[in-house]
Amino acid sequence: MVLVYPQIVTGADLLRGIIKLDHLAPLLKRRGAKSVGIVNSKMYGVRSFYQVIKKYDIHPVIGLSIRLEITEGADVLLFAYAKDDKGYGNLLKISSAMATRDQETLPLKWLQAYSEGCVLICPLTDKSWDEWRHSDTLSKIGSVCQTVYIGVSRPNGVRHPSEDEIQKISKANGIEITAFHESRYLMEEDAFAFEVATAIRSGYKLNDPSRPKIEVYDAFLPEEEQLQNWFSDRPEWLEKMSDILLSCNAEMPPSHSRMPAFPVPVGETSATLLKKHCEQGLARRLGSITATYHERMQYELKIIESMGFSDYFLIVEDFMRFSREQGILTGPGRGSSAGSLVAYSLGITDVDPIKYGLIFERFLNPGRITMPDIDIDFADNRRSEVIEYVAKKYGKNHVAQIITFGTLSAKSVARNVARVFDFSNEEMGFLSKQIQEGHSRKLEESVKQSKALQDWIAMDPIRNKWFQAARALEGLPRNASTHAAGVILSPVPLVETVPLQNGSDDIYLTQWAMGDVEEVGLLKMDFLGLRNLTLMDRIKSMIEHDKGVVLNFEEIPLNDQKTFELFREGDMTGVFQFESDGMRDALRLIKPDEFSDIYAINALYRPGPMENIPLYSRRKNNNEKIHYIHPQLEPILKETEGIIVYQEQIMQIAVRIAGFTMAEADLLRRAVSKKKREILRQEREHFVKSAVNNNFPEKSASEIYDLIVKFADYGFPKSHAVAYSLISYQLAFIKANEPAYFYAALLSLATGNQDKIMEYIHEIRRKGIAILPPSIQRSKFSHIVENGAIRIGLGAIKGVTPAFYNIVKSARTANGWKSLFDFSAAIGGTHFTEKAIIPLIKAGALDEFGENRSVLLASIEAARNHAMFIGTEGEDDLLLDVIFSIAQPKYTPGGTMPRFAMLEYEREVLGFYLSEHPALELKKNLDGQIVDLVDVPNMRERSMARVAGLIREIKRIRTKKGEAMAFLTLQDETGELSCTIFPKQYAISNVHLQELAMVQLEGTMEKRNGQTQLIVQKSNKI
Repeated sequence: MVLVYPQIVTGADLLRGIIKLDHLAPLLKRRGAKSVGIVNSKMYGVRSFYQVIKKYDIHPVIGLSIRLEITEGADVLLFAYAKDDKGYGNLLKISSAMATRDQETLPLKWLQAYSEGCVLICPLTDKSWDEWRHSDTLSKIGSVCQTVYIGVSRPNGVRHPSEDEIQKISKANGIEITAFHESRYLMEEDAFAFEVATAIRSGYKLNDPSRPKIEVYDAFLPEEEQLQNWFSDRPEWLEKMSDILLSCNAEMPPSHSRMPAFPVPVGETSATLLKKHCEQGLARRLGSITATYHERMQYELKIIESMGFSDYFLIVEDFMRFSREQGILTGPGRGSSAGSLVAYSLGITDVDPIKYGLIFERFLNPGRITMPDIDIDFADNRRSEVIEYVAKKYGKNHVAQIITFGTLSAKSVARNVARVFDFSNEEMGFLSKQIQEGHSRKLEESVKQSKALQDWIAMDPIRNKWFQAARALEGLPRNASTHAAGVILSPVPLVETVPLQNGSDDIYLTQWAMGDVEEVGLLKMDFLGLRNLTLMDRIKSMIEHDKGVVLNFEEIPLNDQKTFELFREGDMTGVFQFESDGMRDALRLIKPDEFSDIYAINALYRPGPMENIPLYSRRKNNNEKIHYIHPQLEPILKETEGIIVYQEQIMQIAVRIAGFTMAEADLLRRAVSKKKREILRQEREHFVKSAVNNNFPEKSASEIYDLIVKFADYGFPKSHAVAYSLISYQLAFIKANEPAYFYAALLSLATGNQDKIMEYIHEIRRKGIAILPPSIQRSKFSHIVENGAIRIGLGAIKGVTPAFYNIVKSARTANGWKSLFDFSAAIGGTHFTEKAIIPLIKAGALDEFGENRSVLLASIEAARNHAMFIGTEGEDDLLLDVIFSIAQPKYTPGGTMPRFAMLEYEREVLGFYLSEHPALELKKNLDGQIVDLVDVPNMRERSMARVAGLIREIKRIRTKKGEAMAFLTLQDETGELSCTIFPKQYAISNVHLQELAMVQLEGTMEKRNGQTQLIVQKSNKI
């Protein structure tokens, strides 16, 4: 027989199979298999399967498992194979049809439309036998498809009990029989790992007696001898199986560009229309177009047209215009596209490439034709509107978002397998702590590096089974979701080139990930949601509402000294890309005083190039003289203090020194970055020879080439650095010039993130900006600016929903409410519930009624009863006036709320202390430098810190020697800190260590397991 494997379900099918291609292909090669067919439930993993199997000189067959709907509620399993290219196209349609129906089945009548070029195998198994024999299904399928077979399986040699009857059905319907065997894992011993995978996918535990039975047994990859033994009496069935697979000759279509067409007016072409739009746009940008700009634009347009990309630029321009018209904030540019004057003219980017010395060939290189890649940032809360616009304009069947697969990484697989093993919470926590992720670290590597993990596994055979199963499943796709940015657009219905499934917002989702989609040649566009643009948009709206001033970010001056002062101080909280401690240190070291420093620091602060930050600083601040290998490098490297920082500088050097064209220079940049010895040697010869021909000294040319090689990996795209640094600068400008609006918007976006809120509140107070409490009558849902202060929004209060806020908003009147009872009556007893009102009281939002918060809490029921009493519907106005006149409710006595309780309530519902914390007043009266608790984690390890605050919690223990010590939680207005007091110090300070006591502590800062703690060496009660 010719060895073939007809039904392989790979690990790409989301745990329906666990076969990994890098294990499958070598095994098939060793066994001498001639062909293998994939039959996943969707077209997941088909392209990778085809490519890997082809690489091993084995004949790949593209197939699909189909649930065929015979009648409503009744379906049967089919295996469909692409016999030719027409069949392959129909498999795309079948997979898409099933994946876009709620039942994920294919109606029988649809099969007729999609069956051309396909081979169908109707598998008769124990499970499916009843489905087949009690209907005329086979005859129906045979009537709509030309090539149909009955499949008989004998897993592990076990015959189907009704084979005789199957043969009768075969003869009666004129349908031949073929052997088949479904493989979902490779070796027999992998059966348990497959069972675990099924449990993970289905969401049950292995020890659950009610869990469903495994539907597929003995689904390993049998040896040739095993297959021969299983079908020893029916070798012709095996031969038929081989014949079927070897007759399937569908191939993956070759990749070619599929550029969609932009609808142009009659008499225009995409090229002429693009030119017209560019000229108009550049005139709007510049007023008058100089020769330099005109020549650059004509040059770019010529290249764009020759590469066939005119339509693409018009498409992007169109949805960018839509964004502007709808008030959707977009970024100034991203990546290499900022180097295009055409993009700048069309309003796609806001970076003038000539002003900043950006290079078009870094974006589009006529010497290396690839699909253009213009990535656009949108305010993340409105990104979906743009995608919906594109789908509507070009048609739902032509636009899709791209799928992405979440894989079982080391930690993920460990936890998922542990969950189905029903491990305890303690065991789960132990695994999470012991298994480290990052840089593709494998589970096995984590185990090898952890003695504790090795000992833990060795203690129990069940844990060893856990480890073996987890290792087998590691790296497999676990779930599918939508890619954060990728959208594809096709000139023909997408289903003709890529399988689809239902996505969100009525937009399709591809069944193939980004790499596969791009290989097909489809146009991919990245619509990225950027939180910082949402922040800027919120600030812009607030300023426009309050001041009537429209903030135009493009017109913000790039020489504002208040803004540069923020950068020099490292005052970067909330400023895009510059918030990290390391970046702040770089800013303080370099002391930027012009925008070019900002984008240079942005490019330098990355692994590798950051070692040049001190050198850049010394040269910028005139502490070190710049030395150039050759004078001709000075015009190129002067802006970066003689250091190669940008990829564009490498290209400029190649042009100036070796006489390369920009296109050749970009190819050189790409080539040397690969660091392959042979390529480096070839490019050296090319560069040096060209430089000599350009009248340049050979020795200097060789030295400059070495410089290029050294910095090739360090170079960052200048176009991206400039564009993204514009966002950073604009945010810093707002922070420097409109700090209250900046912080109000920043706080609104941080709602729910208590750590961030505490950090922002601390900084706001340190800058002297007042924070006003939430007000039931004045607050909006988000934070606002009120007379230079920040008014906390009601939405910041835990438990206050947008729906409840809208009720409050609609009930407000110009006269306002004078009491809790007025408020309850205004919104009605139905909405005035403890769940809604308690958080408002705890946050201080009802303080304006002039009662203690304890009284307000005690009076909720009385206020609700009042609201229900006067809220009688259908009464006339006279009766209502009478009701109001006699309804004079009184507050319920509740005493006075303790200050500490009030503070804790505020932190509970707001995430920070709104009222003045007692520690704040305490610290004002202490001598010496007192460190705020929020700042302790940022201190140098083992450094001394003096802190002060309130003891919130204390835990006393005894050491193994019987000595007493304590752990306590210290709290001030900025946050909390864990403190450890060892026996010696404890003996001295025990007397004043009491909960709610105010203390001053001094000690060293340490970090253990990522947690900051203070090792107390001195303590005083205050």
